[in-house]
Amino acid sequence: MPLAPGLTIRKSPIDGKGCFATRLFPKGRKIAEYAGELITAREAERRAQTRLKHRICAVDYDHSLDGSRGGNGTHYINHSCRPNSYMRVTHGHILFMALRDIGPGEEITCDYISTHHPDTYRCRCKAVGCRGTINKQ
Repeated sequence: MPLAPGLTIRKSPIDGKGCFATRLFPKGRKIAEYAGELITAREAERRAQTRLKHRICAVDYDHSLDGSRGGNGTHYINHSCRPNSYMRVTHGHILFMALRDIGPGEEITCDYISTHHPDTYRCRCKAVGCRGTINKQ
């Protein structure tokens, strides 16, 4: 699947690869929809046990999307304790929305809040006020 419009992937100062804006995303507007293979929650748990990096987002209690299979680049959106976007799940779709204006060249970040990673998994965002872990405890 091609990249979502307005996004590019490159090396991130946060962790590995990151998702960067190639155009302005105004505050409150949709950045992109998370894309990937639709899997059961049980399969998401199984895959999370076998991977160091997880590219899985829950759609609801029963289903998740695995962005590493059929993704559109949004699976490279890194965690930050001071994000510039948030995820909104609506009618079975996961949307990334801009918390503030995001200019071309900026890395798009999101507070993961809760992941398949253990609660001790360290955050690398380096943001002022970083809580130290990806999962909010």
